[in-house]
Amino acid sequence: MVNNKKLTNALVLAVALVALPFLIRVINGNEYGVMIMCIMLVYIIAVSGLDILFGYSGQISLGHAAFFVIGAYTTGLLNIYFDTPLYITIPLAAVFSAIIGGIIAYPASKLKFHFLSLATIAFGELVFNFLYVSPGGFTKDYLGIQVIGISFLTDYTRWYFFLLFWVTLGLLAKHSLVNSRTGRAFIAIRENTHAANGMGINVHWNKILAFMISAFYTGLSGALFVHLIKYISPETAKQKQSVLFLTMLLFGGSGSMWGPIIGVVILEILLELIRPFQEYQMFFYGALLLVVIIALPGGIYGGIKDALVSYERRKMGKNLPKSGDDNA
Repeated sequence: MVNNKKLTNALVLAVALVALPFLIRVINGNEYGVMIMCIMLVYIIAVSGLDILFGYSGQISLGHAAFFVIGAYTTGLLNIYFDTPLYITIPLAAVFSAIIGGIIAYPASKLKFHFLSLATIAFGELVFNFLYVSPGGFTKDYLGIQVIGISFLTDYTRWYFFLLFWVTLGLLAKHSLVNSRTGRAFIAIRENTHAANGMGINVHWNKILAFMISAFYTGLSGALFVHLIKYISPETAKQKQSVLFLTMLLFGGSGSMWGPIIGVVILEILLELIRPFQEYQMFFYGALLLVVIIALPGGIYGGIKDALVSYERRKMGKNLPKSGDDNA
């Protein structure tokens, strides 16, 4: 019965996801809404990667946009200078981001929570400055880079289904990871580093691994993003983008499959609504973070779960026989 219900829900969700871009096109009369959904899908990959680092292994990063930009620039520059096919450059970009993530994590993973956040901020600034004024100008410096995009993706509806495939693949891989021995090691480290170490878990290696997997996801999302938009600049590596990723994660709910999705979708819609007031975006992020910290420490997904648990407990309490009943 339960399996049939899950299968039905999965089929309904699949049908809704397939119909969504066509419905948006009918309502809007153009593909702008579909483009926003494509950006949401890219961000879901990035924020899901950040969730592996923060939500499951308990490490914070305030410079994660650097990996996003590394992925974007790697695929873009390989294609521009060497005419390398995109089916090679995009995976290479994700792998290169993971390697850089491992190099940064080797010393940084030994740092405490607030020192780690400062280290990742510094890393983001280094990446920004390197891309902004590069040796010989090979990154096109402050002008950013323009790419050709992917030839068979001629409109945003095709992009939507292409990105939906990558999101599905990424979420399935994440689900397998967090339910594996490695995922359980990440959670143990998040809960208590000393206890995890006492259980024989190699804390340092697992922290590095979490950083590398997270950077892989974020680098992949950056590589897809640059071919979707066909342009990226060093400005994307700045802290504003990193704060956006973290806000999406905390707002939706960390340490879950649905949290990053909820956070990205709701926050991206809100950003579209306040687009005329772009200069206040950082204020908006700060206000949302305060709301999450004070009112919803588990994010929206965590709040929904808590509400459902409370409802079930109340329901069970009402069904329990009273002490004076004959059946008691």
